[in-house]
Amino acid sequence: GHFACRNLNVFYQQELLNTIRQNALGNFGVLLKEVSRSAGMLNFLNNQQNRKGHPNENFAREVMELFTLGRGNYTENDVKEAARSFTGWGANAQGDFVFRKAQHDEGNKTVLGHTGKFDGDAVLNILLEEQQTARFICTKIYRFFVNDQPDAARIGWLSNRFYKSDYEIGSLMEDIFTSDWFFEEKNIGTRIKSPVELLAGIQRMLPMTLENDESMLILQRILGQMLFYPPNVAGWAGGRAWIDSSTLMMRLRIPQLFNDKDEMNVSPKDDDDQMMGRKNDEDMPQATLLRTKKNNRYRGTKPINANIDWAAYNNFFSKTQRETLLNAMAGILLQTNTSVGAELIRQYADES
Repeated sequence: GHFACRNLNVFYQQELLNTIRQNALGNFGVLLKEVSRSAGMLNFLNNQQNRKGHPNENFAREVMELFTLGRGNYTENDVKEAARSFTGWGANAQGDFVFRKAQHDEGNKTVLGHTGKFDGDAVLNILLEEQQTARFICTKIYRFFVNDQPDAARIGWLSNRFYKSDYEIGSLMEDIFTSDWFFEEKNIGTRIKSPVELLAGIQRMLPMTLENDESMLILQRILGQMLFYPPNVAGWAGGRAWIDSSTLMMRLRIPQLFNDKDEMNVSPKDDDDQMMGRKNDEDMPQATLLRTKKNNRYRGTKPINANIDWAAYNNFFSKTQRETLLNAMAGILLQTNTSVGAELIRQYADES
């Protein structure tokens, strides 16, 4: 993931989510600067403790490693100097960005060969001037939307255009989705849905209401992706990392769980990395839910109690010929058809 953040302040998290949504198809430079000034990210990466004379390097390091250049494309001295530039950046209790001038290091800094009395914005501009930033972002987007196996030539073409467009994300996505190679056979059916994509997709495909919303948190936990609780600052690995022997079996059981009226009896993996060492912390909003229980099982958890509106679902296929009905329904639910069924899938998604 990009811009992964975990913060106990739900208002900070909501603000960051809104920022990402508002700029997701806008300009990456604007998105980078707004995320970097967000209370959630500044707190998560310890920049509140970054002061003149006592710099904290965490924020500067992650901005370079995870948000822009990627690992190996900067030096330790670049991190130290950038950290000095970000001194004084913070947020107040209301989540507003504040620049504490008295805590800012006004001295000269040298970052990626540039020298000056830089502040945080100046460093972000320097990072955006590096074409490696465009290459890093395009590689991540290519692996997410096209194929987990990167194609150097195509990523090079995308990154050149992305850089020349001054980081317009919408233009980048158009380049990808309108290209012939996006529809090549080797790029069809390669993506493994994240747990949240999977669960949201099921609820979008089948009109339903849930009587037990908490069950969605449990399923997220079991499948390995709890929204707003990334395993670490790098986010979720994605791709094949979503699938192992236990999560694959759980994915196969999900339709049964949605339809089952009995109590859920499922077992999460004993992996505290998801909670960053805080699975027994009483301050965690979901500590009771996530704390490992006897035998590490959620015994006696309420059923999902999904009330599926089958009438609305069936009505969508009212004009479908009987001999093609089964394939049409399978195309919607399983999304296995990549030609004729694609238009049907889009139509169903628009109406759902």
